[in-house]
Amino acid sequence: MADNQAFQFFGNSIKGVAIGAANVVPGLSGGTIALLCGVFERLIQSIKSIDLQAVRLLLRGRFREFALRIDFIFLLAIFSGLIVGNILLARLLEFLLDHYRVYTWAFFFGLVLTSVYFVAKRISRRTFPELVALLLGGAIAIGVSALPIADANSAVWYLLFCGVIAICSMMLPGLSGSYVLILLGNYRLIMLEGVGGLRFDILAPFLIGTVLGLLAFSRVLDCLLKKYHSLTIALLCGFIFGSLRSLWPWKEEIFQSFGEKQKVVGYQYALPEWNSSLIPALLLLLLGAASIVLTEVRAGKRARKEAGTAGKSA
Repeated sequence: MADNQAFQFFGNSIKGVAIGAANVVPGLSGGTIALLCGVFERLIQSIKSIDLQAVRLLLRGRFREFALRIDFIFLLAIFSGLIVGNILLARLLEFLLDHYRVYTWAFFFGLVLTSVYFVAKRISRRTFPELVALLLGGAIAIGVSALPIADANSAVWYLLFCGVIAICSMMLPGLSGSYVLILLGNYRLIMLEGVGGLRFDILAPFLIGTVLGLLAFSRVLDCLLKKYHSLTIALLCGFIFGSLRSLWPWKEEIFQSFGEKQKVVGYQYALPEWNSSLIPALLLLLLGAASIVLTEVRAGKRARKEAGTAGKSA
């Protein structure tokens, strides 16, 4: 039993690493990877369980009940892996995007393109409302990437708003939280001046908004998944499909300066040209697709094995 729990913790930590790494890639969402790894709904449920009742249990020293209520071991594994993914893989992905840009984008494009199919398979009902939800999700994701950039605003209420919107975007598959901060005009203020300069007058309201958004939006998503599961998965699938526009390998980045750093704020798209880099790019695209197929096949085998074991024990 202990070995099995340790194996599950390690497996969830690896999924957290993948989620954290995804947040580093412009246009790729950690929510997308969470959905593909099969932990999205459990993660939403666990975060949603952090409520007044959980706080009371913690303050009364009933730590075991608190841990069980919020699925603490699962959250610890995911978030510890997420931090590691952000720290350790950020430089690697930055190097790959700087030196092997088309190849890196091709791999992620194949990965996400194939994931659309497997996420769509989880839509339990396939009726007209689900089709509308899927198209709506795609339109929203594409529309967000085409929005103009707002002016910076250091007002406390706006920093709170940025925190809420950024964390909601990070939770939703297909939407990039850092890119949303750019659209809101506060990427430099929050990420460079706030985080880089440790300005707590900026960080405090932003983090408060992040916590409020995390706790509130997790409840909204949990409610939608319970009451309208098929429609919600269709909408999320649309978000992922819409994100493919940002992941298209053959594009030129449009940069905007934020102090000493530059951030990608848009792309100029093109069709692939027949040259020496095309074949390796297509092979990496297929490799990205194959990685998702193999992951889903292994997950299916494991689920059937667990179901068979449960059936025998019953």
